[in-house]
Amino acid sequence: MTVTETSTVALEIEGLTTGYGGVPAVRDLNAVVREGEILALLGPNGAGKTTTLLACVGALAPMQGSITALGKPIDKRIERNARRGVTLVPDNRGVFHRLTVSDNLRLARRKGGSDLDATLDHFPKLRSLMNRRCGLLSGGEQQMLALAKALLTDPKVLLIDEMSLGLAPIAVQDLLPTVRSIADQRGMAVVLVEQHIDLALSIADNATVLHHGRVALSGSAADLRNNRESVEAAYFGLPTG
Repeated sequence: MTVTETSTVALEIEGLTTGYGGVPAVRDLNAVVREGEILALLGPNGAGKTTTLLACVGALAPMQGSITALGKPIDKRIERNARRGVTLVPDNRGVFHRLTVSDNLRLARRKGGSDLDATLDHFPKLRSLMNRRCGLLSGGEQQMLALAKALLTDPKVLLIDEMSLGLAPIAVQDLLPTVRSIADQRGMAVVLVEQHIDLALSIADNATVLHHGRVALSGSAADLRNNRESVEAAYFGLPTG
C-alpha cells in the first residue's frame, strides 16, 4: 500500500500530556499515523515511549490533549478500544509460556478476526512449532507468536513496544521487514517503539525522538536516516541545530 497525504488518518495524538500519579511523563506530544504507515517512536529509557503507547490503548488517561483512533476518541476502557481495532503488543510479549503455540493462537482468535493461515503466512516458522510450549521457544520465536496473536484480532492500529528487547540482532533484522510488509499488505497503522535506531528508520515512514517526555526531533524516516548526527543529538538531549 502506498501512503499518501490523502490516506485516512488512523491515529492522531494532539497536545498529549499524560503520566502517572499526576506527574507528567509525556508532554505536549503531537503525532499523526495514516493507514499503512509506520511511525517509529525512538528515545532512551524513560523518554516516555511506553507511556505514549499505554495512553493510545486507554490504559492511561490524558492530563491534557487528546488521542483519536479510527475517527473516535480513545475510550477509557481498554477492551472497547481493542474491539475497535487498537492493539498493543507489550514489551513482555504477552504469551502464555506453559501453553503451546497452537493454544496461544487459539485463545487470541476472535469472531470476525483474521484468518489463521493468512496470519501464519507472515510467520511461516511458527507452522512447525504449533505443538511446542512457548517457554521452550527462542526470544525471536516468542516475538513472532506475539505479533501473530495480535494480527489475529484484525487490528487497524498496531502498537509494538520494544519488539527487539532481548533479541539477537539477526532476529530483529528478520522481524522488522515483516512488520513493514504487514503494514503495506493490510493498510494497518503501526507505532513502533524500538531501540535499534537504524533498523527502525529503515522500515518506518516517519519518526519521532522523545527525550524526557518531550519531542526532541521529528520528521520523515528518510530525512532522519540522512541526518544521523541530529538523531543522536536528540536521543541524548543535545542541541540538534
